[in-house]
Amino acid sequence: MTHSGLIVRVAAKGDGATADGRYMALAAPGDTIEADGSLTFGPDHADPVCRHFPVCGSCQLQHLSDRALQAYVTERVAGAALGQGFDPGEVPLAHISPPGARRRVSLHAQAVGMRVVIGFREQGSHKIIDLRQCEVMAPALFALVAPLRDLFSARADRKLSVEVDMTLVDQGVALSLTGYEAKGLAATEALLDFARDNALARLTLDNGLGPETTWEPEPVTITFHGTPVGLPPGAFLQATVDGEAALTGLAREWLAGAKAVADLFSGLGTFAFAFAETGAKVLAVEGARDAHLACQSAARMRGRAVHCLHRDLFRNPLRPEELDRFGAVLLDPPRAGAREQIEQIAASKVGRVVYVSCNPASWARDAAHLIAGGYRLAGLRAIGQFRWSTHVELASFFVRD
Repeated sequence: MTHSGLIVRVAAKGDGATADGRYMALAAPGDTIEADGSLTFGPDHADPVCRHFPVCGSCQLQHLSDRALQAYVTERVAGAALGQGFDPGEVPLAHISPPGARRRVSLHAQAVGMRVVIGFREQGSHKIIDLRQCEVMAPALFALVAPLRDLFSARADRKLSVEVDMTLVDQGVALSLTGYEAKGLAATEALLDFARDNALARLTLDNGLGPETTWEPEPVTITFHGTPVGLPPGAFLQATVDGEAALTGLAREWLAGAKAVADLFSGLGTFAFAFAETGAKVLAVEGARDAHLACQSAARMRGRAVHCLHRDLFRNPLRPEELDRFGAVLLDPPRAGAREQIEQIAASKVGRVVYVSCNPASWARDAAHLIAGGYRLAGLRAIGQFRWSTHVELASFFVRD
């Protein structure tokens, strides 16, 4: 007989759940809730690797073993499909990015009394964790936390409140500070010294009028499959190189042999250049002007077979007669999904579709429309780029029978 207090799964927000619907924070599958409310650990309960867990809001699942973490990410995707009424079949275990792989992070810095704290926010709070350790971000990013704390502390501004965005690029670290103003010559010189001493690839400041570049010794780029692409401040980038490789690898496997591919919501060209490398001709369609221009410029400079189209796919999706020119379509929309574009794909004759998503719920809704339109789910893989987080991504493959 199953113990009534046995944790059998991890719910969407990270709490352990029993078969009879009880929940307990920081419980792993195989743990047992005892009669007195205490928790007896099972074989999949792991020791957290960071001193800030579980207070820090960056991670919710450091108490899970790698096996349990893989199962959680996989079940989130499979559960979303079942919730929309279709069976995903046997879903392979999720691909999980390793520790120390995050190449972009957003931190917060604030003056608290006579000191400055910098880090992620606490779980369910606006209070900031003063980071002294981080096991998810790339070491080059974490190495800037202490120097930034010193930079902000030297300003002695009790009203200081800064949003800090860091991205690992080809040339080093691109740093963006929102809400930080260097007033006067001394403050400006200190900021430039900071950029030079820490070998920043770029430093931008945003005080409400958009990002302004303060330091950029050479143009900042991010390379996709041998093609360096200019990185506009704030442009979307996959969270880890490892996760990006997993996604593009699956997409190329599923669409192998396609001679013409439409890459929708193409961004900087993450997938477009991956397909161009195989010899396919690619139409990269993107609504964000900066990303579109960066992709277009890189394709032209490197002679890649990528044609770029600036178009809002929410208001003006590609229609069936446009889609039918392509042997395959890939789309990687924002979290809300792509209902308008999916309806057009479902009405088209396109034989193969790869749908990459950062939100299993919106993906499942869109997938149900594709299936109703005559497509079959032929491949599905969950991707855990945000290690130890409840944030889940996926790649899926649909074919028209």
